[in-house]
Amino acid sequence: MATPQYFDLVTMGRIGVDLYPLQTGVPLSQVETFGKFLGGSAANVAVAAARLGRSTAVITRTGDDPFGTYLHEALKDFGVDDRWVTPVADCPTPVTFCEIFPPDDFPLYFYRRPKAPDLEIHPHELNLSAIRAAGIFWITGTGLSEEPSRTATLAALEARAKTGTTVFDLDWRPMFWRDPDQARPYYREALRHATVAVGNLDECEVATGVREPEACAEALLAAGVELAVVKQGPRGVLAVHRDGTRAEVPPVPVQVVNGLGAGDAFGGSLCHGLLAGWDLERTMRHANAAGALVASRLACSSAMPTGPEVADLLARAAEPDAAGRPSQS
Repeated sequence: MATPQYFDLVTMGRIGVDLYPLQTGVPLSQVETFGKFLGGSAANVAVAAARLGRSTAVITRTGDDPFGTYLHEALKDFGVDDRWVTPVADCPTPVTFCEIFPPDDFPLYFYRRPKAPDLEIHPHELNLSAIRAAGIFWITGTGLSEEPSRTATLAALEARAKTGTTVFDLDWRPMFWRDPDQARPYYREALRHATVAVGNLDECEVATGVREPEACAEALLAAGVELAVVKQGPRGVLAVHRDGTRAEVPPVPVQVVNGLGAGDAFGGSLCHGLLAGWDLERTMRHANAAGALVASRLACSSAMPTGPEVADLLARAAEPDAAGRPSQS
């Protein structure tokens, strides 16, 4: 039997084209120029980890159209393997627009009708040997929102059987669900198979029914994961491991341009730290800095930082301010 292809990270889920305004502080109705970028959380996390030197691949689907061709080319340009990115004849490649109102207002407009092709991943199409072999396998909440992607995602998790590190990106997008109650049973099932859960407070509340950060972490651990990562916005990030190890680190201050890709950069860096065997605090600080760098830039995928860029920001953030305190505190 042939040895399955090994990747440091295999992600599964959403991909699309981001059309982002090249003007900030302007409503979409008045924007005149846009930039075209690779988008979608699963694709962006794979790109983020690839920029940090990891071998990555993504399992997803596009439309059989020029935008789908563009996404294949973009993935290859970023060093992400696209062998499991396949076309769907009757579903156009999704397009996402946003509005950019720094520092904290970035409305998203998803065009995923009649159905997004990344929700047309079928269980029989999965290379389960490669999924089991990956250093980290990463899935998202959006992949649970519709069939056949839901069954495929859960089948991949079951086949993986907590081999290595399996990350559940809670990725709550309310426009893809009827309401949180519809999502919770599938989130609970995914948490049983995952070893790491990562999400912001809104996403943790959907998954667990609680919102206070410590309670969220405890509920995620009780649901089955080994590591709970709770992103708290301006309060930074809380990470709690089942063995009692914990880290709570503040955000890295930057001038925010577009916050939409920060979570995916955080995710790619999280995977990098986990693969490297870093301690929890170092992993969280690196992930925070990676997210901050993307928030300081316009795009998502093309803004993902390299290792030296993250190291430089962390060094600058640790420099004392005029009062002699580290600037990140």
